[in-house]
Amino acid sequence: MKISTLAAVVLAAGTLTAAAVVVPGLNPVPTPSYAVPAASAVVDHGAYDKLLKKYVSAQGLVDYKGFKADEVAFNRYLALLSKNPPAANWSKADQMVYWINAYNAYTIRLILDHYPVQSIKDIGSKIKIPFVTTPWAAKFFSIGGEKMSLDNIEHGILRKKFDDPRIHFALVCASISCPRLRNEAYTAAQLEKQLDDQGRDFLNNPAKNKIGKSAAQLSKYFDWYKGDWEKNGQSVVKWVNRYSTTKMDDNTKISYLDYNWNLNKQ
Repeated sequence: MKISTLAAVVLAAGTLTAAAVVVPGLNPVPTPSYAVPAASAVVDHGAYDKLLKKYVSAQGLVDYKGFKADEVAFNRYLALLSKNPPAANWSKADQMVYWINAYNAYTIRLILDHYPVQSIKDIGSKIKIPFVTTPWAAKFFSIGGEKMSLDNIEHGILRKKFDDPRIHFALVCASISCPRLRNEAYTAAQLEKQLDDQGRDFLNNPAKNKIGKSAAQLSKYFDWYKGDWEKNGQSVVKWVNRYSTTKMDDNTKISYLDYNWNLNKQ
């Protein structure tokens, strides 16, 4: 989710990583090709919900040491995800919930694999895989028997298949400038409410967005993913005004805040 100054970097990497500019149509991350089951029971995220309530604060800060001490339960949940990919009979909401929870849970797993670290970006220098230079591009887990990366989930599945920019309020890259990690799991029954709540929380947090009528300093998310916010007749201004208590107009001068990549730890 960090901007790159050279499109050539993106081309060389052969993927749109979370560390690159999102350029529509430029080497998009492929959708994983695991065999989608025709039917299966929807995954229960209750075990993950208990861990989040226990180790994530109301402000979204994570007790990584606590997760580390409770790895048996956490790994059991990740194994459940790994063995039970979304099936064709699942609702759209159940599929989105699965992938959002999976992204956030595997991000926590990635941090634990390298803990202690000051930033998720520090992990990139530790990766010894040819052509893989960011933690988001590393295929360190499996879903349905296929090796996958966080990029595969975000760009190859959620952004490509579900076309809902609110996912950017829900996916958390373990950094201070990210949206708040909820201390509850996403569920199909509450998904719409949870996504809208994330939008309100993110847009009205002055540490992440500073919004005024004449000028606004927005999160880099609104720059990096501008194409997503402008789909279907929408715009950055419309999305901001949907959730911000202070409203912008088309003449509001927009700039973007520096991104704080420090770890979202307690």
